[in-house]
Amino acid sequence: MISFKQTYTLPFKSQIPTFIENFLSEKILIRQKVKYLRRYFFIYLKGQHTHELNLILPQHKNILWINISAPSFGDSLMDLSSRILLEDKKLDLFTDAKNANLYSDDSCFLNVYSDSKQVEKKSYDLIIIDSYSSRSIRSKCYLSKSTPFVSMFGYFNGPEVNRVLFSFHQMNHLLDYKYSENEINKIAKASISINKRDKDFVQKVDLPPSFISIVIGGEWAYRTYNKWHLVVKKIIKNDIDINIILVGSDNGKDAADQIEKTFIKYKIYNYVGKFTFSQTAEIINKSEVLFCCDGGLMHAANSVNTPIITLFARLTSAMQLTNSISAFSLYDIENVNNISVEQVINQYEKYKLLVN
Repeated sequence: MISFKQTYTLPFKSQIPTFIENFLSEKILIRQKVKYLRRYFFIYLKGQHTHELNLILPQHKNILWINISAPSFGDSLMDLSSRILLEDKKLDLFTDAKNANLYSDDSCFLNVYSDSKQVEKKSYDLIIIDSYSSRSIRSKCYLSKSTPFVSMFGYFNGPEVNRVLFSFHQMNHLLDYKYSENEINKIAKASISINKRDKDFVQKVDLPPSFISIVIGGEWAYRTYNKWHLVVKKIIKNDIDINIILVGSDNGKDAADQIEKTFIKYKIYNYVGKFTFSQTAEIINKSEVLFCCDGGLMHAANSVNTPIITLFARLTSAMQLTNSISAFSLYDIENVNNISVEQVINQYEKYKLLVN
């Protein structure tokens, strides 16, 4: 049944943080209506309307989760976070090759595939897809055209939303509300199982016995903090013997190199751009606390229960974090660089008071 409200109405009973009000403009709604109708009729064109289900049933023992709509590590961790609610199922994952290593030793996924040829001859009771996007539907049809399926996002498309809470509450809905809203809110968080190979690799790295970590760099300018060198200066001034490890991807190399040169006499370890995401997550796992902006490594810290001092811009902490996360957050409506160094240090002091 055609119902455009599915584009911006949460598909479950619970209310979670979402920016629906930023979405309901006439221009956006017209564009989304067109996208909705395309998806609606594409499902019919592909003959999938007869295989669509609204619940994951007890007889669905062997399940394939197709997760190809979340290209970034952070989005993948958030969107797949609710897999822990399927612990009584035999669960496989089909995902992008870039993300596959994140789940190679996963506690929930038995098998992880990134090549469709690996899945072609396998039989499943049910398939979970990300959404009703044409890409997800095409992949589902290619891998197993006649298998019943459920969707996580369904037609929901457009408004910003807390993706971890969305994943958990939608999965709880698909399980016919096996858990209460409060129970879900208490346990909702991303998770990652770091494989033995990466743990062993990091074990051989010359890490100090105790340290704090800082994520340098970022993909988006408005959430890339350019004052970490000043934060480092303040921290060292208060504790000259502290060990600080710099982590991040290639986009933070120049800034990290400059910090390393500036504080060459101090205990600064520059590992920016030197390790995989999973290996960096293991370093963060060993860290006392992580300083970061909103990004993939923040979600990695949440996954391994490392406290975070985190900076947000445009999206508030409520849109990215959950109750089960230890976070000391700062927010600016426009740009993280509007947050002062003093504010960051104050959050660090709050963290130290709590743990001491």
